[in-house]
Amino acid sequence: MKTYTKITDITKKYSNVVVALGMFDGMHIGHQSIVRRALELASEQGGTGAVFTFNNHPLSVLAKDRMPLQIGSPELRASILESMGVEVLFNIPFTKEFSRLSPEKFLELLRDHLAPCYVVTGANFTFGRQGKGNQRLLQRVGENYGFHAEICPTVLAEGRPVSSTRIRELLQEGDIDTVNEFLGRHFTFTARVIHGDRRGRTLGFPTANLQISEGRAMPPNGAYAVQVICKGRCCNGLANIGNNPTFNGTDRRLEVNIQDFHEDIYDQLLQIIFLKKLRDEKKFPSVEHLVRQLHRDKEAAKIIWEKNS
Repeated sequence: MKTYTKITDITKKYSNVVVALGMFDGMHIGHQSIVRRALELASEQGGTGAVFTFNNHPLSVLAKDRMPLQIGSPELRASILESMGVEVLFNIPFTKEFSRLSPEKFLELLRDHLAPCYVVTGANFTFGRQGKGNQRLLQRVGENYGFHAEICPTVLAEGRPVSSTRIRELLQEGDIDTVNEFLGRHFTFTARVIHGDRRGRTLGFPTANLQISEGRAMPPNGAYAVQVICKGRCCNGLANIGNNPTFNGTDRRLEVNIQDFHEDIYDQLLQIIFLKKLRDEKKFPSVEHLVRQLHRDKEAAKIIWEKNS
């Protein structure tokens, strides 16, 4: 997959481009349906499947106080898009200058730099200054800019739309099973290992510590069965999100005990794949009580690891 981080003319390199437009935060099953339709159309046209998105949420520029918690990351989104078969990704910064483009100027930009034969979006997609462009405008004027517009139906679950907002609510509730169902994969958190208190090794459960950045949607504090991708290997793990109340608390972080793994991985990038919640966070009366609970967590997690092996 070829990734562009600035507006670039690709009309001489790619033909019959079909482009999916959207923010695609989390790349849930609704987003995937839009991208899959774009890829189907590209295949029918003998052309190129592309995605146009932003590497930062527009509200991070327009109204930071209304900025939603992010479910994924640009890196994770790019990885998913590549695995789906997208050939070209425009992942550009959203800026104040870009926000001032009228809907018509945005369509001119697409025409001049991508020359798409189809533009595919979801039903709620808006574009251009103040979000004045919408699906009706795309369908009404698309042919003036050389493309056909296709609007994908909203994906429903239990009669309600699958949306990033709904997934954030489910994450906050700790409903990992439904989150994973709506994502069409397991919820994943990616970060680099930071220095911790080195307390886990004295308990027989050494942990890698990951900082939870501001603005990131996460499950509630508690223990989870996970898988961990590190240095190209996939290992089973026990993760804890919380503040270590048994030891008088710390900043909220994620700690993961990786099974059968003994390497120094400080500053390494880890992917934590959430399989299932085991229990809520708890303050234990003693270290011994905590250790006994960790062993019970491990036994419960073994069943989940086996199901996902």
